Order: sequence, then structure tokens, then C-alpha cells
Amino acid sequence: MQYSQIPRSGERISRLGFGAMGFAGWFGSQDEKEHVAALHLALERGVNFIDTARAYGDSERIVGIALREWHGEKPFVATKVEGLAGEPQWGTVVPVTESFPPGQVRASCEKSLRALNLDQIDLLQLHTYWPNWGISGYWMDELQALKDEGKIRYIGISIPDHRSDMVLPIVMSGAIDAVQTIINIFDPTALEVLVPFCQTHKVAVIARCILDEGGLSGFLTPQTSFTEGDFRDGYFDATVPREAYIHKVEALRSFIPANASSLAALAIKYALHDPGITTAISSMHVRAFLEANLTALMEDPLDEATFRTLMTRHRFIKNYSNFKHFGVV
Repeated sequence: MQYSQIPRSGERISRLGFGAMGFAGWFGSQDEKEHVAALHLALERGVNFIDTARAYGDSERIVGIALREWHGEKPFVATKVEGLAGEPQWGTVVPVTESFPPGQVRASCEKSLRALNLDQIDLLQLHTYWPNWGISGYWMDELQALKDEGKIRYIGISIPDHRSDMVLPIVMSGAIDAVQTIINIFDPTALEVLVPFCQTHKVAVIARCILDEGGLSGFLTPQTSFTEGDFRDGYFDATVPREAYIHKVEALRSFIPANASSLAALAIKYALHDPGITTAISSMHVRAFLEANLTALMEDPLDEATFRTLMTRHRFIKNYSNFKHFGVV
């Protein structure tokens, strides 16, 4: 396992993090015991960062079960405050009073503590944020109070979509310890501005969607269908024709096997290339996904020329985060 450090504390964090959104059945239904087994295996292999959220259905509860049954070193657990504004909060600006009305930050935190069976959450993130909210207010006061009380250790922001620059003012303010943002081969824009800013201001960066919800693994075909409950049903067809997406993925096959053993490995190594990335989270809710992701870490890193080629010639920026809100599907 490769490790980095939380900038403000030097605490060691695995560069590959366990994304637990899949525990909610968002990628189709799987057995709960399989989820627990996958998380235990990840911990055994050296993964020590877990990312979940109140909005992920049963995810926190299942993580809590896995933690109770785990007898090794305690992992770093990050979760997110549940926003109350519904689908619009992911696609467009809503008032902070709708997403996080007074008292919601604390109430969500208390529920997370109980579900996770923890006395303290390592990182509590707002699950959405818009720059119109500013860098201070009652919501930040609530986060800081929880930190002062020892119920959380660090404060973070999870950026709702691809517009990573929206958090630059709050990063520079020193009010937050971590930012979670989309970073992948198709959308590297956070690497251009946000990540260097975070390095300067000692803010941790959590890269998410590093496989673009699995699309960068090459699994998608014109005939691919999704099981009931899988949120990707309609996702890849939301803003561009599926054929266009597949064409962009197929262009990446020229890098295989010279630069990576698979498309998934290429995407993971790309997301971990920049030293400003503290950890990159990927859904590993089943053991097969975990094994595939860990394999990428055993390979040589991308050389700089390959990384620059991918970054400059293969970007394919969409904004799927608002596809439901705007009625595309």
C-alpha cells in the first residue's frame, strides 16, 4: 500500500481509499456480508481510509458493523452531513438554509456517530457546498463546535459537481482541513488550480469518481443494461450519446498494456499521479473490485510524458451531477 500524509497533522493515510457508497445498493444489490468482507479485506491489505455519508442509505450502518468486527488498527473514517434540499442541491445553487438549516449539521453528525458506532468521526464533510454561502456562518460555527467538543477531528467540503474552483475562497480562509472533488482522466481540471491551492494552504485533497462511475474501466457497451436500483441507469446517456462516451474510452486502449495492465489501472494511476492528492477513493464494495484496484498500486507509476498526454489530449468534461435535476432522464 502507498501512503501520504494529512497536510496539517502528518497523519498517515492510504493513497487508495475505500469508497462505501456501493454499500447503499447504488450500483445494484449485493449481499451485506460481502460488503463487510470486502471492507475487512481492504483493511487487511493496508487501506486505512473509509469514505461514507448519511445520504448513502445503509452505508454508515454497514461500515459500523464492519468496524465492530474489526480487531486491527482503527481506520480513518470520513462521512458527510446530509443535505435536506433534495435533488436540486446537487445540480444548482440552493440557499444554505435549505440544504443545512440551523441544527442540521449537529443532528446529522449525531446520527452518523450512532450508525458508525464511533465516539469521534475523523472527517466530517458538508455533502454539498456553493460559494454563495461564503466562508462562514452558523453552519461553519456548528462544524467548529463539533470539532471543539471532540466529536469530529477535521472539517471538510465535498464539492457537488465538476466545478472544483468554487471552493478556492474557503480553502484559502483556513476554515477547512479537506476537500473532496472529482478527478479523473476525463476531468482533470481540479489538478490545474484547486490541488495546487490546497497544497499551498495545507488542505487535504480526496479525489473521487476516479473511474468515472466505472466508465473508465471499459465495461460500457452499446448493449449494457443496469440492474434495478443502479443509479447509472441513464447516467452515461445523460448529456452525450453513449456511443460518444464509449469512443472516448476506446481511445485510451492505446495506452494498454505499455502504461498499465488495464483501463481501470490506467485511471487509478492517473488519479494518484499528483503528489497533492492525499487519497483517491474508489468503490470497493465487492472483493473483485478491491482486488482490481489494489493491482494498480503494484504497477509502476505513469511517466510524466504519459500523464501529460492523458491530461491534455483525453479530457472529456461533462457535468452528470445535475442530470436528474434538469430532467434529462
